[in-house]
Amino acid sequence: MTVNIYDDANQMATNLQTLPQFLGLQNAFAALKKDDIAFTMFKKFQTQQMTLQQKQMQGEELTDDEIQEIQKLAQKIGDIDAIKNLMEQERQLSQLMDELNQIISKPIADIYQG
Repeated sequence: MTVNIYDDANQMATNLQTLPQFLGLQNAFAALKKDDIAFTMFKKFQTQQMTLQQKQMQGEELTDDEIQEIQKLAQKIGDIDAIKNLMEQERQLSQLMDELNQIISKPIADIYQG
């Protein structure tokens, strides 16, 4: 019997969308988007974070000003309830994804441990 692993992966993606961790993240993001100020700050933080990550990946050093600026913004957004909730929901979904990855990767780990 031939197994189409992509069909299984697509079914897993569909199933994922029904789980409480996914729905919690989806609801938290929808709530964040309703708060214009919080959402704008969140998007600004994401943009700055990506810019600094790209700079690091290109081997460039981050300046003290850049580091301080992103830290200040992170501190500000960390005090916003809608963003705190989103981060908690992300953490829960990430934990689930880590567990799933361990299950999926087990046969590979077994090769090296066996």
